[in-house]
Amino acid sequence: MQTVWLSGTELFAVLRFGLGLWWLESWRHKDKKEWFTGGGITWAGDIAAKHQWPVVRLGFDRLVRPRPRLMAYLVAYAELALGLGLIAGFLTPIALVGGLVLNLIYLVLMIHDWAEQGQNLMMALISAVALFGMSWQVWSLDNALGLFQ
Repeated sequence: MQTVWLSGTELFAVLRFGLGLWWLESWRHKDKKEWFTGGGITWAGDIAAKHQWPVVRLGFDRLVRPRPRLMAYLVAYAELALGLGLIAGFLTPIALVGGLVLNLIYLVLMIHDWAEQGQNLMMALISAVALFGMSWQVWSLDNALGLFQ
């Protein structure tokens, strides 16, 4: 695909980079003190408790609620790792699939909140486009190291 300014592959890399910045912002804007002392998981638990789908409540109660501190660290540092990985282009396909899964989890949990829906749908779409566009082919450590060719 030829464009006026960048090649198609380079445009996919720009999407990857922008998505990485978005994940870094998700990590940066968290109040870490509140988040790591259980505030984030308590907030998500309140949403899950009122969720319209029983499977979401059940899944949250079985997987997340018994491990609030572990899950708080897992979510926060997953967002950081996704951001850094996508910006550097390191293990990019894995990061894109991981980000897509995380956005879909957020999307299901926040099914009632249209503002969150838009952000998570957009991030999921960018993940899919960057994945199927093989955005790691340029401007990435994956390309420099010969990974995922």
